[in-house]
Amino acid sequence: MQRTRFGDMACSIARTLDVIGEPWSPLILRDVFAGIHRFEQIQQDLGISRKVLAERLRWLVDNDVLERREYSTRPPRHEYVLTPKGTELCDLLLVMARWGDRFTAGEAGPPVLRRHHACGEISQAELRCSACGGPIGAADVDLLPGPGARC
Repeated sequence: MQRTRFGDMACSIARTLDVIGEPWSPLILRDVFAGIHRFEQIQQDLGISRKVLAERLRWLVDNDVLERREYSTRPPRHEYVLTPKGTELCDLLLVMARWGDRFTAGEAGPPVLRRHHACGEISQAELRCSACGGPIGAADVDLLPGPGARC
């Protein structure tokens, strides 16, 4: 079955989904963000097949989300690290985690807490307007055609 290609759509959400929309990709990014960098460790943590993991890692490297770095020459071994593009995608994961913590964590509470480096406090990701710095959410914006919109 061929995967639908979203990358050609005039939609930033669709183009993002083209890169990380396959369900394993955000979980692989989560692991690398959390400090799990080696193939075997990622595979063990996720319980993913070697074939699927190799395909997803190759896709993420090809799309400049992860970088593959050699850490051993004999035998050749590689680890995966976030690129600047991948680090920005982790910002998206923080917002997803906030939603999941609120609506899916249940009585047990969130499985992971996030401590802010600057203040040392446990915190959640908050969306802010890039112009005024005020809180921003879906109810606070109007969608207007942009320069890349199809007429």
